[in-house]
Amino acid sequence: MKLVKKLLSFFAVAFLGTAFAETSMTDANFLLQNAENNTAFFGTDFAGTYEVIQERPGEGTSRTNALMYRRDDEGKWTILITGPLKDKGKGYFQLDGNIWFYDPADRRYTFSSSRDRFQNTNANTSDFAPQHYVRDYKIETIKDVKLGAFECVLFDLKATAKNVDYPVMKLWVSKNDGLVRKKEDYSLSGQKLRTTAIPAYQPVQNGAKTSYVPVNMVIQDNLKGKKIGNKMEYERTLISISNVKLEKQSNAIFTKNYLEMMSSK
Repeated sequence: MKLVKKLLSFFAVAFLGTAFAETSMTDANFLLQNAENNTAFFGTDFAGTYEVIQERPGEGTSRTNALMYRRDDEGKWTILITGPLKDKGKGYFQLDGNIWFYDPADRRYTFSSSRDRFQNTNANTSDFAPQHYVRDYKIETIKDVKLGAFECVLFDLKATAKNVDYPVMKLWVSKNDGLVRKKEDYSLSGQKLRTTAIPAYQPVQNGAKTSYVPVNMVIQDNLKGKKIGNKMEYERTLISISNVKLEKQSNAIFTKNYLEMMSSK
């Protein structure tokens, strides 16, 4: 798990004080809107291959492979699980804000939620969809910081919507490109729940526009862990994204029938 350890070093990087021009609140609002825009792909569909590795201290790792399809213009997405064999054919489908989980074993859909865990990992189903930093949160404070090699604005955000996964969030957004590099999720009481690192993105052509998709994401659960030796180690999920295409997909993919059809193959 060398890649996981390399990415997790990103968690431990201490940010420095303002060694460069301070960001105004006007610029911060614009940057946060860019960060939100960069999580969505409008005017096209999204398709990609996902590998999700779950690491539990003292218990080893498990791996899930999936195909992800998104049509952000219509708020639709479909996830088809392709491995391991015991989970092949399972899937998720979102339509009109509702998320459904399909299990081919009993050919039945069950209602899911954006807060639900994806295949018993530390990732939520909402982690695979567009993020709404501006729509659902207000800026409490901003600070210019250094995160590794990135000059960032650190946002302290508090939810204005009731249906968010986490009511309080810290967000590190790199100033030159509006990409989220690190995120911490908190409870209303201030307890840190999760830490997510996204140090690298891959450029993908979207017509005349270049969009950016994470290469890897590491999500660390700050509540679930085990003491190994004298060190506390937490559960972590590594998500790798490849074979990304930003182009029109078949309308049939964004239906329940698609999961039923694919699970029988």
